[in-house]
Amino acid sequence: MSMDRRHFLQLSLALAGLGACQTGTGSRKSVPGAIVGANAAVGHLLRDPQPPPHPESYRDVDVLIVGAGISGLSAARQLQRKGVRDLLLLDLEEVPGGNARHGSNHVSPFPWGAHYVPTPNNDLIEYLEFLQEAGVVTGFDAAGRPVYNEYHLCFDPQERLFINGRWQEGLVPQFGLGDPDLREVERFLRQMDAFRRALGRDGKPAFALPLDASSKDDAFTRLDKLTFRQWLLSEGYRSPYVHWYANYCTRDDFGTRHDVVSAWAGIHYFAARKGVGANAAAGDVLTWPEGNGFLVKALASSLGDRILTGHLAMRVVPGKNLVAVDVHDVVQQRMVGFRARQCVLAVPQYVAARLLGDAQRLATVRARLHYTPWLVANLLVNGLDELPAVPACWDNVLYDSPALGYVDATHQLIRERSALRNLTYYRPLTEEAPGAARRAAYGKKQPDWAPAILGDLRRAHPNIDRQVERLDVLLWGHPMAQPLPGLLHGPLRAQLAASPHPRLHFAHSDLAGISIFEEAFYQGLGAANKILQYA
Repeated sequence: MSMDRRHFLQLSLALAGLGACQTGTGSRKSVPGAIVGANAAVGHLLRDPQPPPHPESYRDVDVLIVGAGISGLSAARQLQRKGVRDLLLLDLEEVPGGNARHGSNHVSPFPWGAHYVPTPNNDLIEYLEFLQEAGVVTGFDAAGRPVYNEYHLCFDPQERLFINGRWQEGLVPQFGLGDPDLREVERFLRQMDAFRRALGRDGKPAFALPLDASSKDDAFTRLDKLTFRQWLLSEGYRSPYVHWYANYCTRDDFGTRHDVVSAWAGIHYFAARKGVGANAAAGDVLTWPEGNGFLVKALASSLGDRILTGHLAMRVVPGKNLVAVDVHDVVQQRMVGFRARQCVLAVPQYVAARLLGDAQRLATVRARLHYTPWLVANLLVNGLDELPAVPACWDNVLYDSPALGYVDATHQLIRERSALRNLTYYRPLTEEAPGAARRAAYGKKQPDWAPAILGDLRRAHPNIDRQVERLDVLLWGHPMAQPLPGLLHGPLRAQLAASPHPRLHFAHSDLAGISIFEEAFYQGLGAANKILQYA
């Protein structure tokens, strides 16, 4: 294919296939492993109809941030850079990071969630400054383009697709396609590239990051009124390969099928990435063995004991001079209190509504925001057999799978290649409505998931049952809101994002409408800048 395909391929979160896969005759009875991860049981204390007891005393703090995901960490970093020292972050989990958390074993670190970022658009100055602090950007050339640390750019070979019985290079379907399908794929990529370069009548890019910087020209925003599949059909795209690829990409980035997701969101996936580095092309990938856990550590590096993990906010009451926050200390099993001059709720809106006791907000969120559950599995493999054609890559995707493939966490390690590898396998649970999928997922145990995961991968790795040593599973209940038609260019996001009190602000990617690192980062930045206006 004549054009650079990788621009369109980068958000391939290695998501893995379960439910509809056959287990095969060669599967063994069980694989060691467990369900690990997010503390859903404690988090569900927020649903208790009985109000929590009040703390016996309160600790005063200048700024309190509830939620130590990317938005919360970004807000804390910005406040600290601007001289705010008396701040605290609270998070339920044992470690900060939210959807970017990671794990490790004797082989390597590995991601449990978000595992890469595309190279940033060149106009994202604050984001590039952070990446420079983190050592990802090492400088800028004479033309002002960022120079990326070569060890942080994804090593070759980057990605492959198992299709029509063999591996092919890249994720855009090619192998085994007839000429009509190939021509349609080529036309689709050209049209996405045209959207990438398009400007609205207001002079703004048709598709930008953060997405609120995009053009408000109706020629583009009206695409938010229909689904991506509807738009593809209206443009004459009939090839199942084009539709598979579009569906793969929207499930990858948004946890949403292409017959459900907004067409504007679907096109944004392809058209918003425009950054060019001195040593990187638009859409090249930055990644680490621990995934975006690397960026979490960079954001949290200067915060130290200002991050209080194992603390679940239970009630938030804004007052004239202070915001009172009642918190459940998970370790000590007691209530503790904080009074803050300013407070940021860096949590999803369904959590924020419960904390505030805001029944109207909660009803709106329940009706309008839908959160896709995800399954992530880590497979420790030893000597994984490979079929010929294309060698093992960082990102490995199977065509027509209910999952999105796997990433190899050991791909970025600077050491001699080992037979022991960590494969992180991702799957958005999109076959059912989010609520039903979530309930079904929480009802399963590791022995229920393992055969289906291995059955999916067995197509490309026939001996994986003998070569997997451990398989752990993490279930994300509400990791991302779905950008359904009408959300991104309707009034709801602005209504929910408005600060309900001069001392209380929101920051979370669900207010952006899409759950990607840049949006979460700038959500935190925006909340911090609101607070600084009151300083």
